[in-house]
Amino acid sequence: MPPLISEDDRDTAVQRLQEAYTEGHISHEELDERLHQVLTAKTHSELVPALASLPEENAGTTSTIAAVSGLIQRRGAWRVPRILKVESALGRVHLDLSRAVIEHPVVDIELQLGTGRAKITVPRDAAVDVEDLRTGWKAPLYKPRRRSRPGGPMIRISGTMGLGRLKIRHTRR
Repeated sequence: MPPLISEDDRDTAVQRLQEAYTEGHISHEELDERLHQVLTAKTHSELVPALASLPEENAGTTSTIAAVSGLIQRRGAWRVPRILKVESALGRVHLDLSRAVIEHPVVDIELQLGTGRAKITVPRDAAVDVEDLRTGWKAPLYKPRRRSRPGGPMIRISGTMGLGRLKIRHTRR
């Protein structure tokens, strides 16, 4: 007899269907039909048809860090989501990706900063793209490296910075 699905499996499947509906991948009628399949499924093989043709579940892993003022900081061995949104009206931001766990070939960092400055440290072999970053006062400080080893992640930085300045550097390690 095949193993029964857990409540966590069922909850994950429902969440994926709701996200697919919200993002316009399935219609309202499809959502109802697939939710019924998920809620009545007893085994994993009964879940498969309900989740067929949905986008990959880890394709949209998004995390948001927000603060009005103060320091927003991530460093050490932290897990970098596929899309990271950072919002701060008055504070400073320091993201250190040098020892972070980066599981995606492309990471999008979306900055929404008012007056604070930001510093982002990227891995030595990372490529950085700041084409979609709008700055109100000063251009970002970034000197691209001559790539020593191919295969590093692409870090795309976008969003809006008011009066602060963004400084990007590659780690020396």
